[in-house]
Amino acid sequence: VSNCLNSNVSKIYVLTQFNSASLNRHLSRAYGNNIGGYKNDGFVEVLAAQQSPENPNWFQGTADAVRQYLWLFEEHNVMEFLILAGDHLYRMDYQKFIQAHRETDADITVAALPMDEERATAFGLMKIDDEGRIVEFSEKPKGEKLKAMMVDTTILGLDSERAKELPYIASMGIYVFSKDAMLRLLRDNFPSANDFGSEVIPGATEIGMRVQAYLYDGYWEDIGTIEAFYNANLGITKKPVPDFSFYDRSAPIYTQSRYLPPSKVLDADVTDSVIGEGCVINHCKINHSVVGLRSCISEGAVIEDSLLMGADYYETENDKKVLSETGGIPIGIGKNTHIKKAIIDKNARIGENVKIINVDDIQEASRESDGYFIKSGIVTVIKDALIPSGTVI
Repeated sequence: VSNCLNSNVSKIYVLTQFNSASLNRHLSRAYGNNIGGYKNDGFVEVLAAQQSPENPNWFQGTADAVRQYLWLFEEHNVMEFLILAGDHLYRMDYQKFIQAHRETDADITVAALPMDEERATAFGLMKIDDEGRIVEFSEKPKGEKLKAMMVDTTILGLDSERAKELPYIASMGIYVFSKDAMLRLLRDNFPSANDFGSEVIPGATEIGMRVQAYLYDGYWEDIGTIEAFYNANLGITKKPVPDFSFYDRSAPIYTQSRYLPPSKVLDADVTDSVIGEGCVINHCKINHSVVGLRSCISEGAVIEDSLLMGADYYETENDKKVLSETGGIPIGIGKNTHIKKAIIDKNARIGENVKIINVDDIQEASRESDGYFIKSGIVTVIKDALIPSGTVI
């Protein structure tokens, strides 16, 4: 959404699958009333998956989601549609993307990321001709098939030295469609296709539509897995230059105004970390970690290589007093607790002398009934979970 607003794109629909109440709430609070300036013609509107007599299914994929709402999109008097993914982290000026689409007279333009051989095997790759037109797709190729997908990335504007290092281009999963082309593809050519990346766009190439590649050479991360989400968050603690910086005055990241006080750090040892607003950090050690808003960390705690998501609200002193009298645990990290390589979701209550350090080096485990799970060796304590004092994970 921030990339759109910074690119003067102010008519934004967000297509969500079921179970998206917290996302819908965030979108309405963050972007509800301040889009579009004095003309007030901008919006960020949620379009939830819905069942109807004509279509009893939820969204079956990206293309299916857009198809189900075509009746709404075609009402707008626009030339192009920008199709974006919701789980990617990057900063991009879509105006240049759209300009390239118009200059090449394309039906579809696909944003492409230059890749080295090592990373290329994990992506859908594209082959282009001398004009940057896409002529072939290959999903996660290996060996000879991979070699066959090498392209000259100088065609898309990369300098010759970097073109040698990065001889492959991967689809980023974001596209510009000319309006007529999108309506035709989803309704007439591929009325049962569910996915843009694997069905609609390769299909458009096969039937002779002009599908162009547009080079994006910057930081981009798909944060659709726990491991990628964890790495992207901790990447902002890197020094001297973080993987992704929020300190760009020309392209800020817009979010919900929460009017929280500055964080309070009381005799704590904090290194290589990012601290959100409204935290109370008391006589503890924090290293290479991201601490989210309203986090309360008690004395003696040690937080390493971890992401604390923080809390949605504060507990009053009276709440805490009642909890202590009844043996309850307040929101936050208890005394002398050690957390390492973990994600602590919002409103978690973690007792005293707890160890969340993956003591047995487990890679995968489902312990949701105990308030956590492990994926790729990363312990994730789930939202609103309670981890009793003395627990060792």
